[in-house]
Amino acid sequence: MIAAMTRETRLSVAVIGAGIAGSACAQALLRAGHTVQVFDKSRGPGGRLATRRTESIDRQGRACTARFDHGAVAVSASTVAFRTFLDQAVHAGWLAEWTPRLAEGSVPLEVNERLCVAVPDMPELCRRLLDGAAATWTVAVDRLHRGPLGWQVEAGGQRFDTRYDALVLALPPAQAAPLLSPHRRDWARHAAVATMQPCWTLMGAAEAPLQPLDWDLARPATGPLAWVMRNDARPGREHVAGQAHWVAHARPAWSRRHLEQPTLWVQQQMQAALVDCLGQSIDWHHSAVHRWRYATPAKQSVATTGLCWWDGNQGLGVCGDFLGGSGAEGAWLSGKSLSLALAQSAAGAAGAAGAADAASASMLPPAARERAQCLVP
Repeated sequence: MIAAMTRETRLSVAVIGAGIAGSACAQALLRAGHTVQVFDKSRGPGGRLATRRTESIDRQGRACTARFDHGAVAVSASTVAFRTFLDQAVHAGWLAEWTPRLAEGSVPLEVNERLCVAVPDMPELCRRLLDGAAATWTVAVDRLHRGPLGWQVEAGGQRFDTRYDALVLALPPAQAAPLLSPHRRDWARHAAVATMQPCWTLMGAAEAPLQPLDWDLARPATGPLAWVMRNDARPGREHVAGQAHWVAHARPAWSRRHLEQPTLWVQQQMQAALVDCLGQSIDWHHSAVHRWRYATPAKQSVATTGLCWWDGNQGLGVCGDFLGGSGAEGAWLSGKSLSLALAQSAAGAAGAAGAADAASASMLPPAARERAQCLVP
């Protein structure tokens, strides 16, 4: 079990995964005085709070740079804790409120739903949360080792020398399962069967519509597309004269059926669906698709009473939206819950499981965690 923490003693913690769950957990641990090392296979933080930067040549032969928010569409809150966090982030300038013009006939948003987007891009929220944390990027952790002196991380057959008092996994469940198996087989089994919904996403720059549109967000009631947005109409995004920057997310069922189709076929199908949605042709400068294998968790995909998993005897924890509830809010709540459970266990609180449950209960009202408040593909 983790030794009781004193005023002079602080824990060293490895956090695997730099999406919002891992970032929220890391920030809370840093503020509590612990040492945190973050590992992620990407080139930077964000996870599904993602923005892609592209370069292209316009009709006049000029180089153009565009950014597409091809992950989460926006974030919103149903809990007091996350609403307070959003308020603070807006005040600090990390987030901007977004009031999109909704296309006629769209599936309506929740009544009085407040939407926010990170500025200048979606990963900025996680960058801010990780301020002060040491991070190692482009490292895909493939094995965890636990010995008398603590945890070690292995990637690409190389074991890092540093040992950690505790280790946090903030990964999609399918990726967490093989890492958990040697240490908590029961968690690994639950994670392996947790259902995550996929999503194909189309993004691209095109000539501005010949017939101007009076909306910048659409939620088609039928067809392959679930979300269509004019990315350059969002707060903090650059608008290029004569261009329109589009991002469209396919429905989970459509994405699942065509998950292994060639990208060119998916791109053509989604472009045709976007033409149907706009009611006019699109003159593309460039476009691409991205496949999110683990976009959103299915409802009640894992049977659990808390927002995270924490084993105080081993110093091992798991957090993510598949435990905390769909979207950025669920991921954030799960990461915060795990940080509280870890701190309480280290300080000698009564029982690691009880710490995790108490942390969960303090932040989330009954039935709220099943509501997918973050707008995601």
